[in-house]
Amino acid sequence: MLKNHFIKQLFNSFLDLVPILAVVFVFQVLIIKQPIPDVISLIIGTVFVVFGLALFVQGLEQSFFPLGESLAYAFARKGSAFWLLSFAFCLGFGTTVADPALIAIINETTDIVSQANIITHSSDAKMHYSLGLRFTVALSVGVAILIGVLRIIHGWSLSYLLIGGYGVVLVMTLFAPAEIIGIAYDLGGVTASTITVPLVATLGLGLATTIKGRNPMIDGFGLIAFGSLTPMIFVMAYGAIL
Repeated sequence: MLKNHFIKQLFNSFLDLVPILAVVFVFQVLIIKQPIPDVISLIIGTVFVVFGLALFVQGLEQSFFPLGESLAYAFARKGSAFWLLSFAFCLGFGTTVADPALIAIINETTDIVSQANIITHSSDAKMHYSLGLRFTVALSVGVAILIGVLRIIHGWSLSYLLIGGYGVVLVMTLFAPAEIIGIAYDLGGVTASTITVPLVATLGLGLATTIKGRNPMIDGFGLIAFGSLTPMIFVMAYGAIL
């Protein structure tokens, strides 16, 4: 059963890559009109990507999805809002602060900020700026998941919260330093990582399924949207303070 499921997952992963391969082929051969360089390496790389995607999805289905749901059920049955909200904050903070994609973007950002003479070129200044930005984003995601869990508990309207949040983003964009605006917007997208998204999504669905009067389709989703919204606010505030 598991073998057949993994073979099916391999096929689905390949289908997911077909549009990307088609775009590369069309532009390389028909638009640029050049042969595809190193076809063997391209084929080998595609095979590795297909296996990697299949293994990744298999791992999500066997570990992260059940883990997130079971934790949500356990905290809901425990009936302690304090521990549930503490877990939500720590989940958002912990999965973000260790995210390799976030670390890579922040390291690149720090180098560019240093070259632009926004901070000094010393290693200490770069380290402090990098850590400050990294922990600011992690803190913002922790707050976002906490607010999202409160929304599920109290049944708050998702649309009002998101509209209000993006309204704050637009207002802050008018006053934030120009050098930090693009960074803030990009870091908002980086936080939707391959680790954070599965855990956060299953946490929301588990809570909405467990709490009486909540609809998983209506109340279970929306946590990830907060996780991408709040970093923009926090990073622009961080840039303004610096």
